[in-house]
Amino acid sequence: MKTESELRLAGVRALIAALGPVDAERFIVALHREPFDYTRWRGDQWQDATVAALAEQARALRVRMATPD
Repeated sequence: MKTESELRLAGVRALIAALGPVDAERFIVALHREPFDYTRWRGDQWQDATVAALAEQARALRVRMATPD
């Protein structure tokens, strides 16, 4: 199990890898600027989606990820 410090460092590195340094910083600032309940957001995020629709989105993402730009 990682310490909180290691977890924060891994999270920031993941954000930078996914978004780049500028957008990662903008994302962190946006989280601090407004109240945000991650648990509620995750619970509400897929509330109206069907399993079939989610599966189709996953397939499309897999194709996009496998296709070089």
